[in-house]
Amino acid sequence: SARVSTQLACPLDLGCHSVKKGVLEPPFNTKDEMPKNKGKGGKSYKRGKRDDALNKRELVLKDEDQEYAQVLRMLGNGRLEAFCFDGEKRLCHIRGKLRKKVWISPGDIILISLRDFQDGKADIIQKYNADEARALKAGNHIPDAIKINETEVAPDGEEGSSEEDEPAFDFDAI
Repeated sequence: SARVSTQLACPLDLGCHSVKKGVLEPPFNTKDEMPKNKGKGGKSYKRGKRDDALNKRELVLKDEDQEYAQVLRMLGNGRLEAFCFDGEKRLCHIRGKLRKKVWISPGDIILISLRDFQDGKADIIQKYNADEARALKAGNHIPDAIKINETEVAPDGEEGSSEEDEPAFDFDAI
């Protein structure tokens, strides 16, 4: 007497499905056997990784052929105008490592690399956050007259009114 099994082979003889009591089922349960995410990647993982990298960073001081500067204005196309603390205004280029990863805005303190062949141009090496800029100011690496976290920056490094800020006409005369 042969035993009758409730589980039969695939009706197509492919061995890919099982038949239980006349119902065709897939070879595995997709909900239980799908691969699990390991936690690498994703928006929150990348955001947390970026914040940790900025907080644990060591303060980088300038070498020869490098200078500290403050961003005056953004020009577009990865370029900006910066006032260097050696007294010159230079056209700076954001290098590829920093592009679209480190956002630079007017008033930021940056470290630039001077070019040997072009005195009026430089390349941005690093952007300092506010705490690092305060540490540079406390260590007398940058002038005390420089304001940190200021958006309006005059070429002499101080925020102030200029001739452009004055109104074109007097309202009291009307």
